[in-house]
Parts: sequence; structure tokens; C-alpha cells
Amino acid sequence: MIVVFLAGCSSIQSALHPTGVEAERVATLFWIMTIGGTLIMVLVIVAAALAIYGGRLRASLSSERFVMAMGLAFPVVVLTALLIYGFALMRAGEPQQTNPDGLRVEIAGELWWWRVTYVTPDGRRVNAANELHLPVGQPVEIALTSTNVIHSFWAPQLAGKLDMIPGRTNTLTVTATEEGISRGQCAEYCGGAHALMAFHLVAQSPEDFSAWLEAEASAAAQPQTDLASEGQTLFAQTGCGACHTVRGTGARGTIGPDLTHVGSRHSLAAATLPNTAQAFARWIDDNQHIKPDNKMPSYEILSERQIDALATYLEGLQ
Repeated sequence: MIVVFLAGCSSIQSALHPTGVEAERVATLFWIMTIGGTLIMVLVIVAAALAIYGGRLRASLSSERFVMAMGLAFPVVVLTALLIYGFALMRAGEPQQTNPDGLRVEIAGELWWWRVTYVTPDGRRVNAANELHLPVGQPVEIALTSTNVIHSFWAPQLAGKLDMIPGRTNTLTVTATEEGISRGQCAEYCGGAHALMAFHLVAQSPEDFSAWLEAEASAAAQPQTDLASEGQTLFAQTGCGACHTVRGTGARGTIGPDLTHVGSRHSLAAATLPNTAQAFARWIDDNQHIKPDNKMPSYEILSERQIDALATYLEGLQ
């Protein structure tokens, strides 16, 4: 029964499957506390049973010596040891190890999506959204802030939570330990679409990450079909470029997510929808029902053909 229950904790957003140095420390502390708490609970149950059915042992359990030892000394010793071990394990009080020549990622919490900017050691800035890529084995400094309300950045398999506060930058240094895809979430209630503010975390080998970053920094791909070309024209004519950037085109808006390579991401609308042409079409036509109170209007005035063209163009932005 317990095994079946724990199987539900093995998803891509589970803190019980750590793939980062900080998350491994959290998981270790969790298991120690869980196992220790279980043993203490068993001890209490046994003591309670003996107090009820123990016959002559009942007198021993009610003695002042036993009460002082198990009711006072034991909790003090156990909790003190756990506190000291927790401080040592989590490196409390130690400055975070940073690499001044390493990668820095700036993440801003929006309503309700993630603005992600990669800053390379040479000062180059690469804009993306709703997805975090990291090189395995390298410490990365993540600078967290918000442009509106308080959010909280939480990638359970990578590290613990850290608040994103307007007017303040909180820094988290993380190190991914294995390649793979996991999921993160805003962990602070931030408004109507809070539950739909998530992201994918992609940990890659340093070589794959470098290749990905170069591709992400490049201009948008040109349409490959007539329908996609029609969609590109519609994108400009309907004013999408006033809110979104597509590098290499006239679209330079900064209100919404950068869409230069939106077709290569693992999801749409901050992990709300799969990344398919059908999902793009649904989002363009009826996004307020999919993600209530988001800042993008629904384009119900567009015909089905026009929506398909826009969706095909966006899907092709690899």
C-alpha cells in the first residue's frame, strides 16, 4: 500500500526524485525526518499499548524517571541533533558558491508566465520564456524578481523554493546533476491563473546546452509553406508584434513572451498546453477560457483559415 502511494510521488515535479545538488540535500533531510518520525511514532504506540495492557510495566511507564527521560530529555536530544544536522546538511549560513565566469539566468515572474533571460560570461543576453535550460554539472546563478505581485520559483527536482518579490532580486545558485526534463511551478498564490503558471526545466550536457543556446540566440526560422507564410503576414497585420518579439522580423514587442523559437519549447502558455499547431489554434481563438485573466485578448474575429495559418507559422518557429 505504501509503495503504491509513493509511486504517485515519482512524477516530473516530484521532490522525491532529485536531479540537483540542492534538491538532493532536501530529499536526504526529508527521508531522515520521515524515517525518524515513523520510528518515534512506533515507540509511542508501543508505550501506549504497554500503558494500557502492560500489567506490571504500567508502573514503570508512569514513574517520574521514565517521564523525565522520554518526555523531556529524549525530545531535547533528538530535536537538537536534528537541528544541527539540518544546518550542516543545508549549509546554512554559508555563502552560495558562485562562478563569476559562469552562466547567469534572470527570471521575472509575470502574470502568469516566466520571462527568462540568459546572460553569458561575455555579457550577451538571450531572451526566452516559460522554460529553463541548464548545463549539467555547472553551478548557475538564477536571479529572481517580479514585475507585479509576489511569485515563488520552485523546481522541486532542482532546489527549494525562493520568493520573487517586486523591487527586489533574490539569487539562487543551482547545479543540475543529471540530464532530463522536469517541471517547476509558482508556489506562491499570485492571482487568478496561479495554478497554470508552470515551466519545464531541461538539464542538458554542457555541449548540448551550448548548442541550444546558440540556436536560441539566432533569428527566427523563415516560413516553409504557403500557409505558414500567410500566418507570418497575419502576425504582422493583426498587431501581434506589438506585444511579442520574433527576432529577425518587425515584431519587437516586450509585453508578452518572446516567440522567436516558441515552436521548439515543450509546452505553450507556461506549461498549460502541449506544443502543437492544434494547441496554438485553441489558444489564439479562446485563450481566456483556457487560462482565465491572462493578458492576451482572444482573436475570435479571425476565420478558421486565418487561425490555422497563424498556428502553422508559430509552430514552425523552431
